[in-house]
Formats: sequence, C-alpha cells, structure tokens
Amino acid sequence: MKKVLLSFIGLTLCWSAIAQTDILDARSYGIGQTVTVTGIASNGAELGAIRYMQDLSGGIAAYGSSLSGVARYDSITVTGEISEFSGLLEVAPITNVVNHGPAIVVPMPAQVPITSVDETWESELIEIQNVTFIQTGNFSGNSTYTITDGANNLDVRINNGIDLVGTAIPTGPITITGMTGQFNANYQIVPRDLNDITAYVAPAEEINVMLEGLTVLDGSNYFIGNATLIDVTIQNSGISDLTITGHSFSGVDMGDFSSDIVAGIVAGGSSQAYTISFSPVGNGSKFASIEIGSNDSDENPYIINFEGVGTDNLATEPTANPTGLTFPIVEAYTLGGQYTAGSGADNYLVLWKVGSMITGVPADGTTYLRGDAVGDAKVAYVGAGTAFTPRGIVANQEYYFAIYAFNGQGGFENYLTAGPVTGSASSLGANIGAYYNGIDINSGTLSNDLNSLINPHTFISYFLYKQTLMQEFEVRDTTNGQSVITCAYSGEKMIFDDPFDWTATGYSREHTFAHSWMATWPADSPEQPEYTDQHNLYPANLQEANIPRSNLPLGEITGAVLDTYLEGNVGESIPGGQLVYEPREAQKGNAARAIFYMSTAYNFPLNGNVNSSKQNQDLLKSWHFADLPDNYEIARHEYIFDLQENRNPFIDSVEFVCYLDFDDNTHIGNPTDCSLSIDDIIQMNTIVFPVPSQDKVFIQVNSQNITGYEVMDMQGRLVKSDFDMNTSKLTLTANDLQSGVYLIRVITPNGQSLAKIIMQ
Repeated sequence: MKKVLLSFIGLTLCWSAIAQTDILDARSYGIGQTVTVTGIASNGAELGAIRYMQDLSGGIAAYGSSLSGVARYDSITVTGEISEFSGLLEVAPITNVVNHGPAIVVPMPAQVPITSVDETWESELIEIQNVTFIQTGNFSGNSTYTITDGANNLDVRINNGIDLVGTAIPTGPITITGMTGQFNANYQIVPRDLNDITAYVAPAEEINVMLEGLTVLDGSNYFIGNATLIDVTIQNSGISDLTITGHSFSGVDMGDFSSDIVAGIVAGGSSQAYTISFSPVGNGSKFASIEIGSNDSDENPYIINFEGVGTDNLATEPTANPTGLTFPIVEAYTLGGQYTAGSGADNYLVLWKVGSMITGVPADGTTYLRGDAVGDAKVAYVGAGTAFTPRGIVANQEYYFAIYAFNGQGGFENYLTAGPVTGSASSLGANIGAYYNGIDINSGTLSNDLNSLINPHTFISYFLYKQTLMQEFEVRDTTNGQSVITCAYSGEKMIFDDPFDWTATGYSREHTFAHSWMATWPADSPEQPEYTDQHNLYPANLQEANIPRSNLPLGEITGAVLDTYLEGNVGESIPGGQLVYEPREAQKGNAARAIFYMSTAYNFPLNGNVNSSKQNQDLLKSWHFADLPDNYEIARHEYIFDLQENRNPFIDSVEFVCYLDFDDNTHIGNPTDCSLSIDDIIQMNTIVFPVPSQDKVFIQVNSQNITGYEVMDMQGRLVKSDFDMNTSKLTLTANDLQSGVYLIRVITPNGQSLAKIIMQ
C-alpha cells in the first residue's frame, strides 16, 4: 500500500474555482476566526453530526446539524468559525454548507505507522497495518479500545450507531482504516463501519524509510539543519525480497548531498542501514530531494525532500515581511488578526504587547514558542498561517502587534527584522446597550423584573465548560509553548501542556453558589440551568481549593485558620464561630456578584437553602463595593453574554445590589448602601504615598487597574498625562514632576478620582 501524504489525483481543477482557502491554511487560523474551506467528507451520517473533511493540503473536522445531508465522499464547502473540542480542531458553528455532490475522485487512505498518528494527520483518512486489539469480547458504542504494533499503542474510538457495535473484537492481526481523531492529549483512529477493519495480509514487498530512527513517509519533508551525516534505515515489511535499485538526488542544491545507498536486496521482515551526507557550499537554506528506487509496486521511487542550512548555520532570510495587518475580530474578550503573506517566507512570528509600541526584535538562530518573551513583547503565534488569535485578551486595552517573516527551524531561524508589519487594536468594553431598558431600580418588583430579563437564556452543558470558558477564555500563554490557568480561589498558576484536561491539571468547575445550596439540589441529573450556568462557574484546584471550600459559606476569617493554600483559607469567622472559606482578595467581588446573580436568576433567596446567618449578604455587598469589576471580569462577562445571551446585572451596575435584599429577594426602597457614586467609591479607594514625596510617589486604586491619568499644576495647566496604559500601580518620580503641588486625575475602567501630589 502506498504511504503518501494524500492520494487525490486530479482534484485541484475541480476545487480551484470554489475554495477560498485550503484546509492547511484554515488550520492555522485562530480560535473564533471565520474560514471557508472546500474538501471531501470521509464519512457520512454514521458518525452523527460530524464530518471529517480533507483536501490536498490536510484535514479538518466540521460539526453541525446543517451537515446532516452530507454523504460519505461528497464534496462540500463549509463556512464557520475555527473552534476546538477536546483537542480536535473543528469548523463550528457552521454558518453555511454547499454540497457539490459526489466527488469525482475519492480520498484514498494514507498508510501510516502507528507511531506517526499525530496532529499532522488530524481529521484525515488513514490506514494502519499489522496491529492487534488489546481487548477481547464485543465492541460497544461510544467506547475506546486500544490497538498495538507490539511496542506502541493507539486508541480506537467506536461511535454509537455504526455497524461495528455488538460485533466481535478481532483477535488476530488487522488492517484498520479510519479518520484521525483526538480526545484531549490522545490521538485516535475512528473507523466508520465493518469494512474498515479487515484481517491483515502481509504484502509481497513493502519499503519503509527511517531517518535517525523515525519513519519518514514517502513525499515528506525532512529538516536536517547543519547535520553532516544522517542515519538511514530501509525496512522491508513484506514477505518477499525488496530489491533496491539505487538512489539519485535532485533539486537546486543536490550537489551538497550524497549517500551510500546502493543496489541490493533487503529480505522480507529485515532492514539495511545506510547514510546520507550533507556538505553545504555557501550560506542560507539548502534544498534537495532523494529518490530511492525499488521493486515496491506503489512506492517506486520513494521520495524525501530535504532542507538544510549552509555554512552560516542560518536559513535564507525572507525577501519581504508581511503587509496589510487588519483585525476582523474585536471583542472585549478576544481579538483576531490577519495579514498578507510576505515574500520568500515559510513562517511568521507574531509579537504582542499591552499599552505601547513594541521595541523587542527576534534574534536569528533562536527558536521562539508561543508565550516566550522577545524583549518587551511576547509571542502570540508562530507558524505558516496568516491569521492569529492571541490568548489572554481582556477588556478596555490597547494591544500592539509586530509580525516578522522568517525561515528555518530548530535554532537555524533567520528573521527579516527590518520593517515588520505593525498595528494595534483596542479590545471593547462592556456591551450593555439597551439591555436594561424598562428596568427601574425604584420599582418594588425589581427582583422579579431582573429575573424575567435574564431568563430564559441559552442552556450550555456543565460538561462543555472546558470547550467554552476554559479553552476559549481562561487558558493563557506562558513560556516554552505551555499554557497556564489561574485558580479563582487561591490564585495558583497551574502550568500545563495543551490541550487542557481537568484530570491532568487536577482542576474542577467550582460552583460559587454551591450546588447543595440550590433549592433544586441535586440539579445535575438531568442537568438544570442553575447547575450549568456559566456565570456561576470558575476554575479551581480540586484538592486544594474546591474540596476545602466544599459548600462552606464565603466569609472573612477572624478566628483560627484551619486550612490554607496560597491565598485561599478555611477558618472561623469569629473565635469559636462558624467555618467559612475566604477566597483571595481579587475574587471576592467576583464571587459576590456570582452569588447575587444566582439568587436573582433562580429565586434562591439567601434565607432559603442558604441561611442569612450562614452566607451574610452584607459581607458580600462590602466585597462587591471593595472589588469592583476589573477588565478581566468585564471580558469574561461579555464572553458569557455571547454564549448564554444573558447578563449579570451586578457586574453591569454597582447600584442594583443596593436596592435588593437577597435574604428574601425583596426590594429596598431607601437604601443606605448607595449613598456613594461609583466615582465616590473609586475616590475612597485611591491611595497616594508618600505625601509629601522627595523622590518617588506611588498612586494606586485598590482592586482597579489604572488605564490613564493626567497631572495638572495648581493653575490648571496640564503637566503630564498618559491615556494608553494598564497598570495596578502608577509611579511618578522627581524627573517627571518638579517641586510643587499637583492634582492627579486617575482613570479606571469603572470611574475616576482626583488626588493631591506634593513633590519636595
């Protein structure tokens, strides 16, 4: 069987007038960006609403009920957003499907060894030969099994409804065909029916080539860097002699390559060792292809494309950087950028920074991964694509970008550092609009009015929280290409390798308004909206935060501390008093607003299942005022609004809590809590230290980031200002201000304040 990257002969002309971008391009787009791709569906309705589709460049999954009429091997064009479901890249939700009917030439499965099933093959039709199942018995639906080649294992996913369900698991060697799927960190093969699992029949002669101990498929690219000698192993997995007829090199730099591969015999089931030598002349990238001749009926010649680097140990520098940077997606919680490809470039490095233009420049010969620091900036994207979505966007921020073209890999990168394409975009703030039209805070029916406003809303399963809030919002970049999430209660930073998985990280979805407090408890079987509501769920370390909190009320510890982990503690609210859980300061206002929302949305008054003496609303209100919504909470809120199509009123307005008694969800006619405006609250939380100052003066607004300021002298003249910043603490020095008295206006996402500065 021919081991090829893809076996679509003659399809390019059929698609050229239809496809707007190929699938490989689409796979490089950021989460949330819209693509239109054309390909052939490798499966039909037997696998439900998913269609694995591929073209000459690669494969991608499409998901949605609009695909129900697509049969196996139909040619289709789909438009939708790039998303990810448990590690599997998908086009979903789909906004448009065009079915062009049965394809003229259908995709043939690419024969790959079990060790090569990875991201390269995701969603493509593959075939694996000479493997056996570890399990015995009969296949069950929606179950995962394991095949092995004796040394390596791979998951096999049997979906419910296909005709394999209920049949006997083969006990001998098999050949299995299916799509390459992924679930969390595990890749899998997904067969479609009984015909996809057959008894293995050994071929007469079958060539396989390994470079440095790893299989390199026919037609593959192989980067050798500056290695001077490469070990080559030619294997024959057939039962008859494999006759090697020799080799030849071609390409612009073929003179830099040589090999000792000669005519000879490789017996069935055996292998022969050879070498390839690389002696570059001159600088820059070096390209050549080797063709190995044999009597293998469908892989003659066996072709491998090499790329190396010359005597300067760097790839060839691109001739032009990309151009035309635009931002088709701008939200409070995400940005999506696109640009036009540069010239002579294989890859691009996207840098980003908050608040000011980027001065950092990449260094030749350095491999950067997503999240790595480059001077004053960080890496948002590395790859061949022309679109990106940085992770970690929050509301009301100005983000700056610089994009460099480069060639090479593995420490041989050559960046075109002159004239990168640059640009900036500002994330949006709260998108309240006319949402609260008709709501009157002085109305005696305020609680019921808010309840009707935020219900009903779109139901999202508790088990989809990983695909929604975690993968598309909470997960951030850190160095070395890894990711990080923050425990809402303790502030712990958990670093992990993508994709995110609850079990691997030891995290859980914490109900801020505890599940057992709900009047409908247990509300998880079947799932009720109050159990799954994403306004109430935050990520938390299961063992160190979620379990210690349990269903304890949230409170402030004034007595003994009984359990502590970082910034989260269990203890007594008064000496000898009730147990409470006290979260970190940055989560207190967020938690209060989640509890107020749940009380209002589901009519769970705090003197119902949650006794007033147990979960004190006055304390929550004080947390609410002391920790007003920051840009993170605003961004999270807007994302949930897009998902559930309802808002948390207590994030949008500080005042609502003043007019509600959450112990019985009744109206408060003349509240005392709201005698202060937002700016009054900001003013109360503004700190200037020291006063007077002889050198440095520090300005801070508790629980708020400072997004701008202006300093005026006592005659009202502007002395210094900045409206393009995001910092928790502002520092001014004697170099900024001469001796004298000044007024500083401090701006935050929720309001502004005025304070006095005295410089001596």
